[in-house]
Amino acid sequence: MLFMAVERFKDGDPTPAYARFAERGRMLPDGIVYLDSWTTTDGSTCYVVLEAADRQALEPWIGAWRDLVDFEIQAILPSPEAAKRYGPDGSGVKP
Repeated sequence: MLFMAVERFKDGDPTPAYARFAERGRMLPDGIVYLDSWTTTDGSTCYVVLEAADRQALEPWIGAWRDLVDFEIQAILPSPEAAKRYGPDGSGVKP
């Protein structure tokens, strides 16, 4: 499954999180694949796309950063898959 992690840095300050990243790396557990990320120009928020078996698999990673980051996690679909599922030829039924 794909997940979008919206990371909101505590107090809008990304500096502590980037310092930890430089020291310890991403700290992803086995089975989690980092795909890409983007940070807002003001540095307050980072959007991360990850692949994992399920939402629960992300908990150790979230726990490693929770003191510096507030998380919102959403399961996501690539646009072609969403179009297939919800477009005029799809069933239109949510899973």
